[in-house]
Amino acid sequence: MNFFESVKQGVEEFNKLKDKPVRIIGHLDSDGLTSTSILIKTFKRAKIKFASSVVRQIDETLLKELAEETYEVVFFVDLGASSLSLVNKILKDKQVFILDHHKPDTETNFVHINPHLCNLEGEREISGAGVVYFFSKFFDEKNIDLAYLALIGAIGDIQERNGFIGLNRNILEDSIHSGKIEVKRGLRMFGMQTKPLSRVLEYSTDPYIPGVTGDRAGSLNFLEELGISVTENGQEKKISQLTEEEVKKLVTGIILKRLGSEDKPDDVLGMIYLLTEEKEDNPMRDAREFSTLLNSCGRLNKPSVGIASCLGDEDMKEEALEILQLYKKEIISGLNWFYSNRNSDKVLESNKYVIINAADQVRETLIGTLASIISRSNFYPEGTIILSNAYTLDGNIKISLRLVGRVDKDLRDVAKKIVDAVGSGVAGGHKFAAGALIPQDKETIFLEAADRILGEVCIEEKI
Repeated sequence: MNFFESVKQGVEEFNKLKDKPVRIIGHLDSDGLTSTSILIKTFKRAKIKFASSVVRQIDETLLKELAEETYEVVFFVDLGASSLSLVNKILKDKQVFILDHHKPDTETNFVHINPHLCNLEGEREISGAGVVYFFSKFFDEKNIDLAYLALIGAIGDIQERNGFIGLNRNILEDSIHSGKIEVKRGLRMFGMQTKPLSRVLEYSTDPYIPGVTGDRAGSLNFLEELGISVTENGQEKKISQLTEEEVKKLVTGIILKRLGSEDKPDDVLGMIYLLTEEKEDNPMRDAREFSTLLNSCGRLNKPSVGIASCLGDEDMKEEALEILQLYKKEIISGLNWFYSNRNSDKVLESNKYVIINAADQVRETLIGTLASIISRSNFYPEGTIILSNAYTLDGNIKISLRLVGRVDKDLRDVAKKIVDAVGSGVAGGHKFAAGALIPQDKETIFLEAADRILGEVCIEEKI
């Protein structure tokens, strides 16, 4: 079926039920928070009653709680497709709408709008927020002004690689047409409009800069080596204050520092997406920065602050910025833990795969971010699988799988093999960024299984 036809049919089904209160369940990352925010704005405008929650994942406990609630209509946004078997079983008496871009684990009779069902690529062409946006737009054309939120969600799911493809391009066009987004080409680093240059480099995790990221002295030495002054008129200089020549020096220096991890400066220079309604000195003006801010709110268990920021609450935006600073510090702390444990039994480095057993040393909601940053560093060759894991508060182990480079390897299959070998748990995610959750009392079995299975996967590829 054509994707837009599936959206149209989904809206038609919902129109039969829009007088009923709605339950919204969204994921806690940037894509999930923007998905939830789009639906909240849509329902508020239509005066549809609703209640919303943000969760890390769908499990049996959550679904049983939903089954007991009086809400007859339930929306899952940016999640649900990987849990269809459970949803089918437990929520069979509800009117369920699943708006997701993850690969489905089975079929369903519920309304399920998903690019994978229309032979489209959910990894790159459209995010969960994009699916929700088109549902919102088909519900009421006036909701075109929410396209920019879907763009932020796509950026959060790393679907922007110096440009958008597929349905994301349609969303970008709607964002520009509605006057919400302005596109420029330039240096892409977090905080470049607002933070001191040396601090931007010190806290840069995307791109990761070896010898600079997480190292205050390394940041200052790097600038000194490049011949770029840290201060101007007695105040610390911002990137936006650099001359054209200094910007060239900075870009060249970063590329040289990253040799071995990148062949070209796509993640240093590229397209910048500016939110026109945010002030020029506001970090949220940059869509990438806004996306990171939303991730920080979700990962540090403050998703409501992120949603309120999407809805335009200025007080909550200030709180979100404070959360972002804490998030950055925790990421740097996690990276420093990794550096100091590379030669210990906590980090197993083998040919073509790495197992990072962080246990209780890294927050479980940040373990995937840590793996992503390491996968983009120049520590390991292309094709290496990075597996990181950390304890959860409810007695489980959160596992995150990432790839170095863009090789054709499906990490969802790897995650499923590990869960099957352990004999308990759930697996899901994307082709290039998958994860799993297993009981903590299976830790020894898990570590042995992960080492064996990752070794087998790498041997198969060599053959």
